[in-house]
This record gives sequence, structure tokens and C-alpha cells, in this order.
Amino acid sequence: MHLWKPGNDSRSQQAIKVPKTTEMDLSYIINILGEDPGTDPNPVSPPIYQTSNYYFRTVSEFRTAITNERENWIYSRGNNPTLNLLCRKLAALEGAEEALVFASGMAAISTAILANIKSGDHVVCVRNPYSWTDTLLNRNILPKFGVKVTMVDASDTESVIRAVQPATTLIYLESPNSWTFELQDLEAIGRFAREKGIVTIIDNSYSTPLNQQPISYGIDLVVHTASKYLGGHSDTVAGVCCGSGEMIGKIFSNEFLTLGGIMSPFNAWLVLRGLRTLPVRMEHTSRSTESIIRFLSGHPKIRQVFYPQHPGHPQHDLAIKQMKRGSGLFTVQTLTEDSEAIERFCNSLTYWRMAVSWGGFESLIIPSCTFVRPGLYTALPSNLIRFSVGLEEPQSLINDLEKCLELL
Repeated sequence: MHLWKPGNDSRSQQAIKVPKTTEMDLSYIINILGEDPGTDPNPVSPPIYQTSNYYFRTVSEFRTAITNERENWIYSRGNNPTLNLLCRKLAALEGAEEALVFASGMAAISTAILANIKSGDHVVCVRNPYSWTDTLLNRNILPKFGVKVTMVDASDTESVIRAVQPATTLIYLESPNSWTFELQDLEAIGRFAREKGIVTIIDNSYSTPLNQQPISYGIDLVVHTASKYLGGHSDTVAGVCCGSGEMIGKIFSNEFLTLGGIMSPFNAWLVLRGLRTLPVRMEHTSRSTESIIRFLSGHPKIRQVFYPQHPGHPQHDLAIKQMKRGSGLFTVQTLTEDSEAIERFCNSLTYWRMAVSWGGFESLIIPSCTFVRPGLYTALPSNLIRFSVGLEEPQSLINDLEKCLELL
């Protein structure tokens, strides 16, 4: 099949099956898989197919195609060559059969969840998930439709098992959590859920497919905010959902087409560009983070460091088992609880910029005192600072921290 010529094959690539990642070299997936158009010219960088619509030469062709939008080029809300190439690579990286991409990470999360619940169902979710996931599950959306949710400390597998009810259809995981970095035992939870017929979804944005592959532990669906490490340049908003051909096919034909949270071809191209350097960026970021963690762990102004690969993390052994290495996201708890002192520290940094999100080329911080207040995020201490390590030289980042920590 030739990905680059809509119409020369009725089989689309939007959710094409690919071999397991272990059967293909990482560099092959990122740089070659799906990119040979079979015609001249042969571009080194994949082109952007900006087209939204595809035409048919006969009514018969049109009739055949429109009965199965998943298998044919019809309208880019369903299939687009640039998006489909990205899907193919992401599925291969995750060791999944198929993938779909979305306009944002939250679009991927919402669609994956909505595809696996109905009114009257019960969901078990990790405590302190991504804020908008929490909003979907507990605040403004699902409660209106009679879906009940139990939040648990999923670092204890028995807590997950005890929370399951007869109406439980979904277990939602984040391993690690993106503020205090609790992990879940993916193998144990995946095995339990499959025995009970419960769907499992995990947000794998922190680790990326390079450092953790939840499907290999029995998790059903893997979601990412591709705005983070996968894109890597802080210039696109995107999401992805990976899983079996059967599950992704059902999502495509229902929630994906109906809700319409599609990624634009240009944003898909930006993520494809980001994948080219993903291994190099993750390697540099991980090594830099290790150096910074060593510096902060012994500092007298720091009470605690939250990082899965840190020997002091209570689940360090599980992190070593499930994850190849850590990424660039970690949190520290300052010794002081004085918000003015924390603000002085944050305001004085030069290399670390204050912003939401993470996973780009720049180093960022976000202090919890920005948003922890009565009725919102009260489970988090107000003296946490989350760091995202970028691609700057680690010693420059350490020097910046050393100078400003004197203000705490």
C-alpha cells in the first residue's frame, strides 16, 4: 500500500496495523516506516496533505467508499495521509496494533473514556490525575450522566481491587502521576482488570513509548498529550490513543467521527518532525535531570524530591522494573512554607521560565502556590515546585538554582 497517494488503494492508513515495536528498529520506525511514496519525487521530510476532501470518478466508487469511512479516503475528519503516517509510527512505538491522533491530549483522554462507559457505570481512577481529567470525571461532565467515580491511591494495587464494584467498567491510570509521581503496578492491575473484563486506560505522556510500554503489561489503551515530549518544541497541541485494532476501530467509527476532535495536518507534521529527535532529546533530558536531582537532593532548602528514579522514591524498585529511565519532569517540596519566599525564588530564576505544560526544549517551573487554594487542589501542599528540564546545559540550570535557592 502506498500512503502518499489518496485513491490508489482503498485501504486507509488511519488505523493501520503494524508489527510490535520489538520487531522493528527504533530508528526505522521514526525515520522510515510508512514514508516511501513509491513515486518520484522521494521527499526526505514527509509532505503535508492539507486537503480536507477526496473526490470519486463514479457513483459506484462513491457508494462503496462511503459505506466504510475507516477503510477509504473520503473526508479528512476521518482519514488524512499526514495524520495516518503519524498514527502508524505512534502505534509502532507503543507496541500497539493501531492508533488515532487528536486535536489535544484531553481530546484523546475524553474520547477514550467516553468510548468505554455509559450511564450507570462506575470508574476507578488514580488520585490526583491531570486536572482536566479530574474535571471530566468528577466535576462538570460525567456526573451529569450518572457515571460514578472512585478516586484511589493506586500505588497500592489492593486499593484499586477493593474499589471495584459490580458496575465498574473502567480503570484509569497515570503512572507516574505528573505532580507527586506515584506509580501503579501495571502488570498486576492489567492482569486483574482483564480477568474481570474491565477496560484499562493509562496516560503515558510522562514516560513516552521510549521509556515505558504499558500495553506490554496488559493495559488496553494508552493515551498521550503529544504536545509534550512527542512534539517536543512547544509549538503544537495534540493527543494520541493507542490500542488493539478492535478497540481503536470501535472508537474511530463512533466517538472519533462523532465528536470530531481531529488533529490538523500541519500539527501532525509538527509531531512527525518532533519524533525525528525524540530519542536524542529524551536521552539529553534524562541525563540532565539526573544531575539536577543529585544537586537538589542534598540541598538544605529542599525537604523532599519527587522523582521515580530517585533512590528515595518509595516505589523506586517498581520504577526500575516498569520504566527504562526517567524523563525530565520532577517536583520538589521546599523546607519553607512561606509563599512569599517561594515566589521570590521563582521570580528570580533566569533559565527556568514559569509556564504550564512541559516536555519542550525549554526548562520550565510551576509552583503549586499559584493554584492551590480552598476548594481547588487542596490535596497538594502549597510549597511544591514542579520542574521540567529542557535542552539547556545542565550546569547552567544548576547554577541558576544554586543562586536563587539562597532566597528561600
